[in-house]
Amino acid sequence: MIKVESTLQCILDDLEKEGTTKSHEMVIYSIKAPQNGHGPRYYLEGMGKKPFIRMNSNSYLGLSRHPKVIEAEERAAKKFGSGPGAVRFISGTFKPHIILENRLAQFHHKPSAMILSSAYVTSMGVIYPLITPETIVISDELNHNCIINAIRISRPKEKYIYHHNDMEDLENKLNTSKGKGKRVLVITDGVFSMRGDFAPLNALVPLCKKYDDFFEEGVISIVDDSHGVGAFGKTGRGTEEYTDTTVDILIGTLGKAFGVNGGYVTGSQILIQYLRETAPMYIYSNPITASEAAAAEAALSIVDSSEGHALLEWLNDLTQRFKLGVKNVGYETILGPHPIVPIMIRNTEKTGKLTKYLHQNGILATGLNYPVVPKGEEEIRFQISTEHTEKDVDYVLSVMKNAAM
Repeated sequence: MIKVESTLQCILDDLEKEGTTKSHEMVIYSIKAPQNGHGPRYYLEGMGKKPFIRMNSNSYLGLSRHPKVIEAEERAAKKFGSGPGAVRFISGTFKPHIILENRLAQFHHKPSAMILSSAYVTSMGVIYPLITPETIVISDELNHNCIINAIRISRPKEKYIYHHNDMEDLENKLNTSKGKGKRVLVITDGVFSMRGDFAPLNALVPLCKKYDDFFEEGVISIVDDSHGVGAFGKTGRGTEEYTDTTVDILIGTLGKAFGVNGGYVTGSQILIQYLRETAPMYIYSNPITASEAAAAEAALSIVDSSEGHALLEWLNDLTQRFKLGVKNVGYETILGPHPIVPIMIRNTEKTGKLTKYLHQNGILATGLNYPVVPKGEEEIRFQISTEHTEKDVDYVLSVMKNAAM
Protein backbone atom coordinates (compact mmCIF):
# COMPACT_ATOMS: atom_id res chain seq x y z
CA MET A 1 0.00 0.00 0.00
CA ILE A 2 2.87 2.38 0.78
CA LYS A 3 4.13 2.23 -2.83
CA VAL A 4 0.82 3.19 -4.37
CA GLU A 5 0.14 5.95 -1.83
CA SER A 6 2.88 8.14 -3.31
CA THR A 7 1.10 7.98 -6.67
CA LEU A 8 -2.24 8.71 -5.07
CA GLN A 9 -0.79 11.70 -3.24
CA CYS A 10 0.56 13.14 -6.50
CA ILE A 11 -2.93 12.90 -8.00
CA LEU A 12 -4.40 14.61 -4.93
CA ASP A 13 -1.79 17.38 -5.15
CA ASP A 14 -2.63 17.97 -8.81
CA LEU A 15 -6.36 18.19 -8.01
CA GLU A 16 -5.58 20.71 -5.29
CA LYS A 17 -3.52 22.85 -7.66
CA GLU A 18 -6.29 22.75 -10.26
CA GLY A 19 -8.84 23.84 -7.65
CA THR A 20 -11.07 20.85 -8.38
CA THR A 21 -10.98 19.04 -5.04
CA LYS A 22 -14.30 18.34 -3.35
CA SER A 23 -13.17 16.88 -0.02
CA HIS A 24 -13.07 20.10 2.02
CA GLU A 25 -16.53 19.49 3.41
CA MET A 26 -18.15 22.03 5.70
CA VAL A 27 -19.51 20.71 8.98
CA ILE A 28 -22.81 22.20 10.18
CA TYR A 29 -23.02 22.06 13.97
CA SER A 30 -26.13 24.13 14.62
CA ILE A 31 -29.17 25.70 12.92
CA LYS A 32 -30.90 28.89 14.01
CA ALA A 33 -34.65 28.97 13.46
CA PRO A 34 -36.19 31.59 11.10
CA GLN A 35 -36.88 34.98 12.62
CA ASN A 36 -37.44 38.66 11.73
CA GLY A 37 -38.31 37.92 8.11
CA HIS A 38 -35.21 35.80 7.54
CA GLY A 39 -34.95 32.07 6.94
CA PRO A 40 -32.87 29.65 9.02
CA ARG A 41 -29.20 30.32 9.55
CA TYR A 42 -26.52 27.64 9.63
CA TYR A 43 -23.38 27.54 11.76
CA LEU A 44 -20.18 25.84 10.62
CA GLU A 45 -17.32 24.35 12.58
CA GLY A 46 -14.30 26.64 12.49
CA MET A 47 -16.41 29.73 11.71
CA GLY A 48 -17.41 30.63 15.26
CA LYS A 49 -20.84 32.19 15.58
CA LYS A 50 -20.99 33.50 12.01
CA PRO A 51 -24.41 32.69 10.49
CA PHE A 52 -24.78 31.44 6.91
CA ILE A 53 -27.65 31.36 4.41
CA ARG A 54 -27.67 27.94 2.77
CA MET A 55 -28.13 28.47 -0.96
CA ASN A 56 -26.81 25.06 -2.00
CA SER A 57 -29.35 22.61 -0.62
CA ASN A 58 -31.49 20.18 -2.61
CA SER A 59 -34.22 20.45 0.04
CA TYR A 60 -36.29 22.68 -2.22
CA LEU A 61 -39.42 22.63 -0.05
CA GLY A 62 -37.68 22.67 3.32
CA LEU A 63 -39.39 19.41 4.28
CA SER A 64 -36.36 17.94 6.04
CA ARG A 65 -37.22 20.16 9.00
CA HIS A 66 -41.02 20.03 8.71
CA PRO A 67 -42.60 19.02 12.05
CA LYS A 68 -44.88 16.40 10.45
CA VAL A 69 -41.96 14.73 8.68
CA ILE A 70 -39.80 14.67 11.81
CA GLU A 71 -42.70 13.38 13.89
CA ALA A 72 -43.40 10.56 11.42
CA GLU A 73 -39.77 9.49 11.46
CA GLU A 74 -39.51 9.54 15.25
CA ARG A 75 -42.74 7.59 15.64
CA ALA A 76 -41.63 4.89 13.19
CA ALA A 77 -38.15 4.65 14.74
CA LYS A 78 -39.69 3.95 18.15
CA LYS A 79 -41.93 1.27 16.62
CA PHE A 80 -39.53 -0.44 14.17
CA GLY A 81 -36.05 0.51 15.40
CA SER A 82 -33.19 2.44 13.85
CA GLY A 83 -32.23 0.07 11.02
CA PRO A 84 -33.74 -2.57 8.70
CA GLY A 85 -31.50 -5.40 9.90
CA ALA A 86 -30.89 -6.98 6.51
CA VAL A 87 -31.60 -6.76 2.81
CA ARG A 88 -35.29 -7.01 2.01
CA PHE A 89 -35.48 -10.52 0.64
CA ILE A 90 -33.93 -11.84 3.88
CA SER A 91 -35.66 -9.89 6.63
CA GLY A 92 -35.58 -6.20 5.84
CA THR A 93 -39.04 -5.25 4.58
CA PHE A 94 -41.26 -3.34 6.97
CA LYS A 95 -44.78 -2.06 6.48
CA PRO A 96 -43.63 1.57 5.93
CA HIS A 97 -41.61 0.39 2.91
CA ILE A 98 -44.71 -1.12 1.31
CA ILE A 99 -46.89 1.88 2.15
CA LEU A 100 -44.35 4.27 0.64
CA GLU A 101 -43.99 2.26 -2.58
CA ASN A 102 -47.75 2.19 -3.05
CA ARG A 103 -48.01 5.95 -2.43
CA LEU A 104 -45.20 6.69 -4.90
CA ALA A 105 -46.90 4.64 -7.59
CA GLN A 106 -50.17 6.46 -6.98
CA PHE A 107 -48.47 9.87 -6.93
CA HIS A 108 -46.87 9.28 -10.33
CA HIS A 109 -49.90 7.52 -11.82
CA LYS A 110 -47.82 4.40 -12.43
CA PRO A 111 -48.80 0.77 -11.73
CA SER A 112 -45.90 0.02 -9.38
CA ALA A 113 -42.85 1.42 -7.58
CA MET A 114 -39.72 0.19 -5.81
CA ILE A 115 -37.47 2.04 -3.33
CA LEU A 116 -33.68 1.73 -3.13
CA SER A 117 -31.02 3.15 -0.85
CA SER A 118 -30.29 6.27 -2.92
CA ALA A 119 -31.13 7.95 -6.23
CA TYR A 120 -27.62 7.19 -7.56
CA VAL A 121 -28.07 3.52 -6.74
CA THR A 122 -31.54 3.57 -8.29
CA SER A 123 -30.29 4.71 -11.69
CA MET A 124 -27.57 2.06 -11.56
CA GLY A 125 -30.09 -0.54 -10.42
CA VAL A 126 -32.55 0.24 -13.22
CA ILE A 127 -30.21 0.70 -16.17
CA TYR A 128 -27.80 -2.17 -15.51
CA PRO A 129 -30.41 -4.99 -15.52
CA LEU A 130 -32.11 -3.60 -18.63
CA ILE A 131 -28.99 -3.62 -20.80
CA THR A 132 -28.32 -6.87 -22.65
CA PRO A 133 -25.72 -7.73 -25.34
CA GLU A 134 -28.44 -6.78 -27.86
CA THR A 135 -29.30 -3.40 -26.29
CA ILE A 136 -28.58 0.03 -27.75
CA VAL A 137 -28.36 3.00 -25.37
CA ILE A 138 -28.93 6.60 -26.43
CA SER A 139 -28.10 9.17 -23.76
CA ASP A 140 -28.14 12.98 -23.41
CA GLU A 141 -24.61 14.40 -23.27
CA LEU A 142 -25.30 16.21 -19.99
CA ASN A 143 -26.79 13.28 -18.10
CA HIS A 144 -25.81 12.77 -14.47
CA ASN A 145 -22.75 10.75 -13.48
CA CYS A 146 -24.93 7.89 -12.20
CA ILE A 147 -26.33 7.35 -15.71
CA ILE A 148 -22.89 7.56 -17.30
CA ASN A 149 -21.45 4.97 -14.92
CA ALA A 150 -24.47 2.69 -15.21
CA ILE A 151 -24.02 2.59 -18.99
CA ARG A 152 -20.26 2.12 -18.64
CA ILE A 153 -20.47 -0.97 -16.43
CA SER A 154 -23.34 -2.45 -18.47
CA ARG A 155 -21.48 -2.61 -21.80
CA PRO A 156 -24.35 -2.23 -24.27
CA LYS A 157 -23.99 -3.37 -27.85
CA GLU A 158 -23.96 0.25 -29.02
CA LYS A 159 -23.89 3.56 -27.17
CA TYR A 160 -24.81 6.91 -28.71
CA ILE A 161 -24.66 10.33 -27.10
CA TYR A 162 -26.97 13.00 -28.48
CA HIS A 163 -26.42 16.75 -28.14
CA HIS A 164 -28.06 18.22 -25.08
CA ASN A 165 -31.85 18.37 -25.50
CA ASP A 166 -31.39 18.20 -29.28
CA MET A 167 -34.33 16.14 -30.51
CA GLU A 168 -33.15 16.26 -34.13
CA ASP A 169 -29.88 14.65 -33.08
CA LEU A 170 -31.77 12.11 -30.95
CA GLU A 171 -33.82 11.13 -33.98
CA ASN A 172 -30.65 10.77 -36.03
CA LYS A 173 -29.28 8.40 -33.40
CA LEU A 174 -32.53 6.40 -33.38
CA ASN A 175 -32.44 6.14 -37.14
CA THR A 176 -28.79 5.04 -37.06
CA SER A 177 -29.66 2.34 -34.52
CA LYS A 178 -32.13 0.54 -36.78
CA GLY A 179 -31.10 -3.04 -37.46
CA LYS A 180 -28.32 -3.00 -34.85
CA GLY A 181 -30.09 -4.36 -31.78
CA LYS A 182 -33.29 -5.71 -30.28
CA ARG A 183 -33.89 -3.04 -27.65
CA VAL A 184 -33.18 0.69 -27.34
CA LEU A 185 -33.00 2.64 -24.10
CA VAL A 186 -33.35 6.42 -24.45
CA ILE A 187 -32.10 7.88 -21.20
CA THR A 188 -32.20 11.47 -19.95
CA ASP A 189 -32.28 13.52 -16.82
CA GLY A 190 -35.63 15.22 -16.25
CA VAL A 191 -34.07 18.35 -14.78
CA PHE A 192 -30.34 18.71 -15.40
CA SER A 193 -28.64 19.25 -12.07
CA MET A 194 -25.92 21.64 -13.19
CA ARG A 195 -28.13 23.90 -15.30
CA GLY A 196 -31.69 23.72 -14.05
CA ASP A 197 -33.08 23.25 -17.57
CA PHE A 198 -35.30 20.28 -18.36
CA ALA A 199 -35.70 17.60 -21.02
CA PRO A 200 -38.41 18.20 -23.66
CA LEU A 201 -40.22 14.97 -22.85
CA ASN A 202 -43.20 16.03 -24.97
CA ALA A 203 -40.87 15.67 -27.98
CA LEU A 204 -38.69 12.84 -26.72
CA VAL A 205 -41.45 10.34 -25.91
CA PRO A 206 -43.16 10.66 -29.33
CA LEU A 207 -39.80 9.98 -30.98
CA CYS A 208 -39.43 6.81 -28.94
CA LYS A 209 -42.90 5.70 -30.05
CA LYS A 210 -42.18 6.62 -33.66
CA TYR A 211 -39.23 4.22 -33.80
CA ASP A 212 -40.65 1.55 -31.48
CA ASP A 213 -41.72 -0.78 -34.30
CA PHE A 214 -38.22 -0.87 -35.76
CA PHE A 215 -36.92 -2.86 -32.80
CA GLU A 216 -37.99 -6.31 -31.67
CA GLU A 217 -38.13 -5.25 -27.99
CA GLY A 218 -39.05 -1.63 -28.59
CA VAL A 219 -37.70 1.78 -27.61
CA ILE A 220 -37.93 2.50 -23.87
CA SER A 221 -37.87 6.00 -22.38
CA ILE A 222 -36.07 6.31 -19.02
CA VAL A 223 -36.00 9.58 -17.08
CA ASP A 224 -34.09 10.33 -13.89
CA ASP A 225 -36.09 13.24 -12.51
CA SER A 226 -34.43 13.47 -9.11
CA HIS A 227 -34.26 17.27 -9.21
CA GLY A 228 -37.69 17.62 -10.77
CA VAL A 229 -39.97 15.53 -8.57
CA GLY A 230 -41.36 17.55 -5.69
CA ALA A 231 -39.95 20.85 -6.91
CA PHE A 232 -41.27 21.11 -10.46
CA GLY A 233 -44.71 21.04 -12.03
CA LYS A 234 -47.90 22.52 -10.67
CA THR A 235 -48.39 19.72 -8.16
CA GLY A 236 -44.75 18.63 -7.81
CA ARG A 237 -44.91 15.66 -10.16
CA GLY A 238 -41.84 16.86 -12.00
CA THR A 239 -40.92 17.04 -15.65
CA GLU A 240 -43.60 14.58 -16.72
CA GLU A 241 -46.24 16.94 -15.34
CA TYR A 242 -44.58 20.10 -16.64
CA THR A 243 -44.37 18.70 -20.18
CA ASP A 244 -47.70 16.82 -19.93
CA THR A 245 -46.01 13.56 -20.92
CA THR A 246 -45.78 10.02 -19.56
CA VAL A 247 -42.49 8.12 -19.79
CA ASP A 248 -41.96 4.37 -19.55
CA ILE A 249 -39.66 4.40 -16.53
CA LEU A 250 -39.35 7.25 -14.02
CA ILE A 251 -36.56 7.43 -11.46
CA GLY A 252 -36.83 9.80 -8.52
CA THR A 253 -35.27 10.57 -5.17
CA LEU A 254 -36.54 10.96 -1.64
CA GLY A 255 -33.46 12.96 -0.69
CA LYS A 256 -34.09 16.26 -2.43
CA ALA A 257 -37.50 17.97 -2.47
CA PHE A 258 -38.96 15.30 -0.14
CA GLY A 259 -36.18 16.05 2.34
CA VAL A 260 -35.42 12.52 3.53
CA ASN A 261 -33.21 9.81 2.00
CA GLY A 262 -33.35 7.09 -0.65
CA GLY A 263 -34.31 6.65 -4.29
CA TYR A 264 -37.11 4.97 -6.19
CA VAL A 265 -38.28 3.82 -9.60
CA THR A 266 -41.84 3.70 -10.95
CA GLY A 267 -43.17 1.83 -13.96
CA SER A 268 -45.16 -1.23 -14.96
CA GLN A 269 -45.76 -4.09 -12.54
CA ILE A 270 -43.74 -6.48 -14.69
CA LEU A 271 -40.81 -4.05 -14.84
CA ILE A 272 -40.73 -3.55 -11.07
CA GLN A 273 -41.00 -7.28 -10.40
CA TYR A 274 -38.18 -7.90 -12.88
CA LEU A 275 -35.97 -5.34 -11.14
CA ARG A 276 -36.67 -6.86 -7.72
CA GLU A 277 -35.34 -10.15 -9.07
CA THR A 278 -32.40 -8.87 -11.13
CA ALA A 279 -31.06 -5.55 -9.79
CA PRO A 280 -28.06 -6.32 -7.53
CA MET A 281 -28.21 -2.80 -6.11
CA TYR A 282 -31.65 -3.69 -4.73
CA ILE A 283 -31.15 -7.36 -3.89
CA TYR A 284 -27.86 -7.03 -2.02
CA SER A 285 -28.23 -3.62 -0.34
CA ASN A 286 -30.16 -2.69 2.76
CA PRO A 287 -33.21 -0.53 2.09
CA ILE A 288 -33.71 2.83 3.70
CA THR A 289 -34.85 2.51 7.30
CA ALA A 290 -38.51 2.04 8.19
CA SER A 291 -38.41 5.45 9.87
CA GLU A 292 -37.03 7.10 6.72
CA ALA A 293 -39.78 5.44 4.70
CA ALA A 294 -42.40 6.79 7.10
CA ALA A 295 -40.85 10.26 6.94
CA ALA A 296 -40.80 10.15 3.13
CA GLU A 297 -44.45 9.10 3.04
CA ALA A 298 -45.31 12.04 5.31
CA ALA A 299 -43.37 14.39 3.03
CA LEU A 300 -45.14 12.99 -0.02
CA SER A 301 -48.50 13.58 1.65
CA ILE A 302 -47.54 17.21 2.27
CA VAL A 303 -46.46 17.74 -1.35
CA ASP A 304 -49.68 16.17 -2.55
CA SER A 305 -51.87 18.60 -0.56
CA SER A 306 -52.95 22.24 -0.57
CA GLU A 307 -50.01 23.01 1.72
CA GLY A 308 -47.61 21.49 -0.77
CA HIS A 309 -49.16 23.32 -3.69
CA ALA A 310 -48.80 26.61 -1.79
CA LEU A 311 -45.14 25.80 -1.10
CA LEU A 312 -44.58 25.17 -4.81
CA GLU A 313 -46.13 28.55 -5.70
CA TRP A 314 -43.92 30.29 -3.15
CA LEU A 315 -40.88 28.43 -4.45
CA ASN A 316 -41.65 29.57 -7.99
CA ASP A 317 -42.10 33.19 -6.89
CA LEU A 318 -38.77 33.21 -5.03
CA THR A 319 -37.02 31.51 -7.93
CA GLN A 320 -38.17 34.08 -10.45
CA ARG A 321 -37.30 36.93 -8.08
CA PHE A 322 -33.75 35.61 -7.76
CA LYS A 323 -33.24 34.72 -11.43
CA LEU A 324 -34.40 38.10 -12.68
CA GLY A 325 -32.33 39.81 -9.97
CA VAL A 326 -29.19 37.94 -10.99
CA LYS A 327 -29.73 38.88 -14.63
CA ASN A 328 -30.30 42.53 -13.71
CA VAL A 329 -27.07 42.59 -11.72
CA GLY A 330 -25.26 41.51 -14.88
CA TYR A 331 -24.52 37.81 -14.46
CA GLU A 332 -25.07 35.15 -17.09
CA THR A 333 -27.63 32.58 -16.05
CA ILE A 334 -30.10 30.13 -17.56
CA LEU A 335 -33.64 31.40 -17.17
CA GLY A 336 -36.38 28.91 -16.51
CA PRO A 337 -38.92 27.69 -13.95
CA HIS A 338 -36.74 25.35 -11.87
CA PRO A 339 -35.15 26.56 -8.58
CA ILE A 340 -31.63 25.62 -9.69
CA VAL A 341 -30.00 28.91 -10.69
CA PRO A 342 -26.58 28.54 -12.34
CA ILE A 343 -24.32 31.59 -12.54
CA MET A 344 -22.11 30.89 -15.54
CA ILE A 345 -18.57 32.06 -14.70
CA ARG A 346 -16.76 29.91 -17.31
CA ASN A 347 -13.43 30.10 -15.51
CA THR A 348 -12.13 27.93 -12.65
CA GLU A 349 -10.11 30.65 -10.90
CA LYS A 350 -12.92 33.23 -11.06
CA THR A 351 -15.43 30.64 -9.86
CA GLY A 352 -13.26 29.95 -6.82
CA LYS A 353 -12.83 33.62 -6.01
CA LEU A 354 -16.52 34.44 -6.19
CA THR A 355 -17.46 31.37 -4.15
CA LYS A 356 -14.98 32.49 -1.49
CA TYR A 357 -16.39 36.04 -1.54
CA LEU A 358 -19.90 34.73 -1.02
CA HIS A 359 -18.69 32.58 1.86
CA GLN A 360 -17.03 35.58 3.47
CA ASN A 361 -20.41 37.30 3.33
CA GLY A 362 -22.31 34.45 4.95
CA ILE A 363 -23.61 32.75 1.80
CA LEU A 364 -23.17 29.07 1.07
CA ALA A 365 -23.18 28.41 -2.68
CA THR A 366 -21.42 25.70 -4.65
CA GLY A 367 -18.71 26.40 -7.20
CA LEU A 368 -18.65 23.75 -9.93
CA ASN A 369 -15.51 23.20 -11.95
CA TYR A 370 -14.15 20.59 -14.35
CA PRO A 371 -14.59 17.59 -14.30
CA VAL A 372 -17.97 18.03 -12.56
CA VAL A 373 -18.88 20.33 -15.46
CA PRO A 374 -17.17 20.59 -18.87
CA LYS A 375 -14.31 23.06 -19.29
CA GLY A 376 -15.72 26.46 -20.16
CA GLU A 377 -18.94 25.68 -18.29
CA GLU A 378 -17.64 26.52 -14.81
CA GLU A 379 -20.38 27.97 -12.65
CA ILE A 380 -21.70 28.74 -9.21
CA ARG A 381 -24.93 26.87 -8.56
CA PHE A 382 -27.56 28.47 -6.36
CA GLN A 383 -30.64 26.54 -5.26
CA ILE A 384 -33.73 28.33 -4.05
CA SER A 385 -35.74 26.83 -1.22
CA THR A 386 -39.01 27.69 0.51
CA GLU A 387 -36.87 28.12 3.63
CA HIS A 388 -35.61 31.34 2.03
CA THR A 389 -37.43 34.64 2.31
CA GLU A 390 -37.53 37.71 0.11
CA LYS A 391 -35.10 39.36 2.51
CA ASP A 392 -32.69 36.45 2.07
CA VAL A 393 -32.91 36.58 -1.71
CA ASP A 394 -32.42 40.35 -1.79
CA TYR A 395 -29.41 40.12 0.53
CA VAL A 396 -27.73 37.55 -1.71
CA LEU A 397 -28.41 39.73 -4.75
CA SER A 398 -26.84 42.73 -3.01
CA VAL A 399 -23.69 40.73 -2.30
CA MET A 400 -23.59 39.55 -5.91
CA LYS A 401 -23.95 43.14 -7.08
CA ASN A 402 -21.03 44.29 -4.90
CA ALA A 403 -18.90 41.44 -6.20
CA ALA A 404 -19.60 42.49 -9.79
CA MET A 405 -18.56 46.08 -9.20
